[in-house]
Amino acid sequence: MLKIAFAEPKLPTAGTYAVAVSADRTLSPEGLELDKKLGGALRRAMNASRFTGKRDEVLAVLSPHDLSVQRVLLYGVGKAEELSDLRLQGVGAAILAHLNQAGESEATVSVGRLGGATGTAAQRAVELAYGALLRSYRFDKYRTREKPEKKPSLKKLTVAVTGASAAQRSFMTREKIADGVFMTRDLVSEPPNVLHPPGMAEHARTLAKLGVDVEVLGLKDLKKLGMGALIGVAQGSAHEPHVVVMRWSGDPKGRDRKPVAFCGKGVTFDTGGISLKPAAGMEDMKWDMAGSGAVVGLMKTLAGRRARVNAVGIVGMVENMPSATAQRPSDIVKSMSGQTIEVLNTDAEGRLVLADVLWYCQDRFKPRFMVDLATLTGAIVVALGSEHAGLFSNNDELAEKLLAAGKSTGELLWRMPLSEAYDQEIDSDVADVKNISGGRGGGGIIGAQFLQRFVNNAPWAHLDIAGMAWSKKDQGTVPKGATAFGVRLLDRLVADNYESS
Repeated sequence: MLKIAFAEPKLPTAGTYAVAVSADRTLSPEGLELDKKLGGALRRAMNASRFTGKRDEVLAVLSPHDLSVQRVLLYGVGKAEELSDLRLQGVGAAILAHLNQAGESEATVSVGRLGGATGTAAQRAVELAYGALLRSYRFDKYRTREKPEKKPSLKKLTVAVTGASAAQRSFMTREKIADGVFMTRDLVSEPPNVLHPPGMAEHARTLAKLGVDVEVLGLKDLKKLGMGALIGVAQGSAHEPHVVVMRWSGDPKGRDRKPVAFCGKGVTFDTGGISLKPAAGMEDMKWDMAGSGAVVGLMKTLAGRRARVNAVGIVGMVENMPSATAQRPSDIVKSMSGQTIEVLNTDAEGRLVLADVLWYCQDRFKPRFMVDLATLTGAIVVALGSEHAGLFSNNDELAEKLLAAGKSTGELLWRMPLSEAYDQEIDSDVADVKNISGGRGGGGIIGAQFLQRFVNNAPWAHLDIAGMAWSKKDQGTVPKGATAFGVRLLDRLVADNYESS
């Protein structure tokens, strides 16, 4: 486990010492002082390499025998005046990745005076450390015979900055956000034989120790509520469905104020049901609960940092399996809203789960708004790839706030359309609505259009995160694997717009 600490600036006595270099090989004042001490060795090393100080570049220089540290690491920050929080987080991630690759166990990063850089040195230090922390995540629970050289080596990272105490206090909030991110990454990474609906409910129950009120609804409860759409998806599995309701009451003064609400699709494994998916790539379907994983992680973050807001998180947990009891194409189910649904494709199951969860949320809690997250459609991946999640909303103000939060955190959204013309494509001849249009076009929009029929005009946004839930390579603050997309985005949405003063 990586330990991150802050300390007042001084030359360390062991490990690696990292100093900043901005564009055109411009050493920071701390770097200039060290270079003078080393007789110009740092400048000579830069001139003998392709290192220019671009963002995320690193250059290791072996220390002379009379210096206490083993190596000096030059890290590029690009143009100092363009150093945003996100860029600093990326710099921290790049430093962390290099140190682990080099086999270093201890390092000190100097974050000091950078000409033209915005914010205080302490603020920059916090963001850099936060990026390193996010990149340090690793899911190694099931590794039993891993080679030592494959394991992360860095044990302690010290960030040297004037105002270290203030930076340390500020960093505590970032650590709580990271806790939620890591919980989500853990949940999405778990294999489906471990993380089934009851197992997911047990993980959610652990939030009670943070003050979250956790309520687990089992099959009998769901039948009483009339959640026929959700139950239909689960009926082919040996694991009964669950709906988990999490409530964080962080704003006692706003007790009578409507809560903010977040809903997650939680298909712990999706075979497609009777509309069976191809075998190739089916292993990826353990990620089909990433929306619910993000909601659980978000609730952990809000509670962990004691957010001054009343929030509700609701996740619908099912497993979609083919069996003698499984739902069939052409079945008609009755949702909690009373609307009947013709199920033409059992692999369009996430929208059935969310139909009941969304209706239940607005009916019971009357929230200020609802945001749902779901790995809903492959069509959104075709449209947007892995750079943006699809955003659909019936409320322009909410959509704009989500887009802004996405830009602030790097979890980017792209707004997609909703309209009556698309809605007509899911009118059924034999029921109130059908779960697919029957055509090949606009699949992501059709999925969102279906969900809109179950929000009862409440302010609502749907995030289709199918292309964002998992990364096939290391990318900045996100190591290869589960991304926890949505946790930082929605935490920022709450922090910037809905917390009481």
